[in-house]
Amino acid sequence: MATIEELKHKIAVANDLQSVVKTMKALAAVSIRQYEKAVESLSEYNRTLELGLQILLKNRPEVLYRKTAIANRLVGIVVFGSDWGMCGQFNERITSYTQEKLRDSHLNADRSLILAIGSRVYDRLEAAGHNCADCFTLPSSLEGITSAIQEIVLILERWQRENQVEQIVVIYNQILSGATYRPTDLQIFPLSLAWLNNLRQRSWKSKSLPTFTMNEEGLAAALFRQYFFVSLYRACAESLKSENTSRLTAMQMAEKNIAERLTELNREFNHQRQTTITEELLDIVSGFEALNGNE
Repeated sequence: MATIEELKHKIAVANDLQSVVKTMKALAAVSIRQYEKAVESLSEYNRTLELGLQILLKNRPEVLYRKTAIANRLVGIVVFGSDWGMCGQFNERITSYTQEKLRDSHLNADRSLILAIGSRVYDRLEAAGHNCADCFTLPSSLEGITSAIQEIVLILERWQRENQVEQIVVIYNQILSGATYRPTDLQIFPLSLAWLNNLRQRSWKSKSLPTFTMNEEGLAAALFRQYFFVSLYRACAESLKSENTSRLTAMQMAEKNIAERLTELNREFNHQRQTTITEELLDIVSGFEALNGNE
């Protein structure tokens, strides 16, 4: 049985840990909101890009469709994980999903280069037997996402130039609602044929007929560059939001467990203290009676 001093130390450690957990919970909640705003801000911009692609599909669809064929190409896979722990099963789930996709016929592990975004997911992929071609550190704030995505784009361009990578897929955790998220994947190069067909079949909501005046090749290239960047930016922001959502849930569970442990420790401490006081009183009474008996 632990002594009173040992129990005091355990209670002090639990209180310190509880303070850390509360701080991390608050930081996670703040981070969730800022990444959520970043994703929301991209929605209107992404809609504008889709309208531009829709116009091009209605007038010169062959410009986009001829860049969609895939035939046994080398695949570049960007996997968004985390650099920090205490976020539940966040990295485990994205690693398991990546392994499932690599078993898919279109993402053959032997013909894939993996770019791990976050040291935690990098370690798990390596432990699972998948050699990552590169690892990149996640931005620590919303302001750092743009520069991080620019660096990732440079890495992917180098892969295309030096390794003849002709297909790029992004794998990340996507928020569904509240604290629920799930792994998903998105092909960002070349443009998905199914996505283009769906975009082409959408009704045009304006009374004015869609058209453009600039060179169609230049327009297609400009739209694709923006779509490529925005897709990576959104994947990064959604992954960071999912990570902090998972961390918030983990911290809430930790806070509950610490509170229960503190209750147990305080109960045991009070019991030990009462036992010690009782023993001291018994010693005093025994000593008093012994003195009276001698007299």
